[in-house]
Amino acid sequence: MNDPTPGPPEYKVYRSRRKPAARGGDLDALRKRLSRNRDGDEPRAPRDRPPITPGRVLKWVAVAIAGWLLLSLVLFLISAQTQDGVSAETERALSSEGSLFTGSNILVLGSDVRTGESIDESQSGPGRSDTIMLVHAAFGSVRKLSIPRDVEVDVPGHGINKINAAYALGGPALTIETVESFLGNGLKVNHLVEVDFKNFPDFIDSLGGVTVTNKTRICSPPFDNFWKGLRFKKGEIDLNGKRALGYARVRKNGCAPAEDDRDRAARQQQVLSAIGSKVKSPSTFVRLPWVSWNAPRTLRSDMNGLQLMGLFADMATGSSDQTEVLEATCCSGSNLFVSDGAKSDAVRKLVEGD
Repeated sequence: MNDPTPGPPEYKVYRSRRKPAARGGDLDALRKRLSRNRDGDEPRAPRDRPPITPGRVLKWVAVAIAGWLLLSLVLFLISAQTQDGVSAETERALSSEGSLFTGSNILVLGSDVRTGESIDESQSGPGRSDTIMLVHAAFGSVRKLSIPRDVEVDVPGHGINKINAAYALGGPALTIETVESFLGNGLKVNHLVEVDFKNFPDFIDSLGGVTVTNKTRICSPPFDNFWKGLRFKKGEIDLNGKRALGYARVRKNGCAPAEDDRDRAARQQQVLSAIGSKVKSPSTFVRLPWVSWNAPRTLRSDMNGLQLMGLFADMATGSSDQTEVLEATCCSGSNLFVSDGAKSDAVRKLVEGD
């Protein structure tokens, strides 16, 4: 008969040994083991941080500058892409000859359409071209020619009128045709840029304002939304966006009653030259992303983002402070007249230079 009482188990029970505490703690011991080199028991020396040297500083500065420029480029192209272009009729009126590298004629128009901070929106009627300027841009060279808006011309299909009436009668397309037929001498307009008065002050403000040298004291009576008129001293003056637009658009000068639209055209060229100078200044680099975003929003053009960028680059590198206004004689009423010889000389200087 078997004994029912169970006996001891048939397997051995082992008690684990107590692990001795590692010197400095388990974590310190692990660090020491990992730091030992392959050939011995000496721990590896901690890796020294590379010293800051002029070369490393220049490297990181160059990377930061490149990033800032890339950001500005992207913002410029995005802004240009989101802007409205020109009408199909205007596209057909433009000549496809020339380029911004070999030489291209750009018609710059600023119209007094009823929009913008300086425009009296209570006025009615079609807008007329407040600014008519031809810009010949080539690589590293920019020449300008302003056509006073009071010059008398034969507007194709509409008879004799002031040249700025072409915009009211047929928009940019008829203005292109009128300018080409009026100046003659083989001149062709390759591109169009319309300045948006609404966004122009924002662009100037993003530059930090511009500086011009005013030749005569200006005492302008009220016009458009400048209800109190405008006052500008003679000499160097700093202009923010709104005052720069007003300076370029002053119609009458009580301090110099003999002024006419030729003086107004010269002031417009001063502002354009001041923009080119400001773009080159070191202070603009800090503002570059804001400038890049606002610049295309000031314009409506047939040119794409890269072409507009090329135009701004040409203005920054090749523009001069010299103003060229089409030589005109006075007057039949308020109309100005231009001789065939003056037209020929003006076109030659614009396209070929002196």
